[in-house]
Amino acid sequence: MSVNNVHHQLNFLHLADSMKQIFRQTTLIDGSRYENNAEHSWHFALMAMTLFEHCALDGVDIERILKMAIVHDLVEIYAGDTPAHDITANTNKEQREREAADKLFTLLPEEQAREYRTLWEEFDTMETPNAVYASAIDRFQSFYSIHMSGTGSAWLKFNATAERVRTRMLPVKTAIPSLWQWVENAIEENIVKGFLI
Repeated sequence: MSVNNVHHQLNFLHLADSMKQIFRQTTLIDGSRYENNAEHSWHFALMAMTLFEHCALDGVDIERILKMAIVHDLVEIYAGDTPAHDITANTNKEQREREAADKLFTLLPEEQAREYRTLWEEFDTMETPNAVYASAIDRFQSFYSIHMSGTGSAWLKFNATAERVRTRMLPVKTAIPSLWQWVENAIEENIVKGFLI
């Protein structure tokens, strides 16, 4: 490993610390504050490991999933967080995040840049079993936190509908079908509470 590589890697890691300052629309379960992207990525990774026995897809590699968990939101260092239920903000999300990926991953040595970019793109396109499971966990993490906080704040803020939430959660039905009834029950409970339209 060259000294030049170490220099690039340390610069990348310095920038990656910014993830701790990017706050999402999801609160911590206790409702005390909004979670940041680093916390979300950690919880995503932990959930992926903990729930892995329930994965119904063939050929899913948990090590690859954990790598996806760590890199999937790094582009938000430059692109910013785009709340899932903010329809307006999502109109140019893909372009902003591609431009951010171009800027971010080139900070690394070539081989690592290629690996991280490939992981991010695989997650983003959601076309492989690994990416479907990873996306299911990513979406479930936010859903779980919003539901368990008991405030519905991220849904109320953007006038989220039950149908939109249900559609967003479909990767869970595919990848972790044993969780689907729990998701459906939670959606119905949040409709009753007035948090989902």
